[in-house]
Amino acid sequence: MACEHCSHKTKKRGEEEQKKLLNRLSRIEGQIRGIRKMVETDVYCTDILVQVSAATAALNAFNKELLSNHIHTCVANDIRSGNDEVIDELCDTLQKLMR
Repeated sequence: MACEHCSHKTKKRGEEEQKKLLNRLSRIEGQIRGIRKMVETDVYCTDILVQVSAATAALNAFNKELLSNHIHTCVANDIRSGNDEVIDELCDTLQKLMR
């Protein structure tokens, strides 16, 4: 759904979907703060790298969940209503995610 005052799209998420996504982001923020503290306290490099890998995996899991929700709602609804342009948008998004 497009915002009438700007050029970008918005999506009203259900309470449960929003809560799950925000919880994931809160955990990721905690991981990033932990990594920062590790750097500040001179923790050994490989220990930090392991934690960065865990944070990266958490971000990837967030992306997978958000993408799945997007395909099941936004993309499916647009296709059903005859807006096939959403397929090109999805392909562009997937290419950006695969960099």
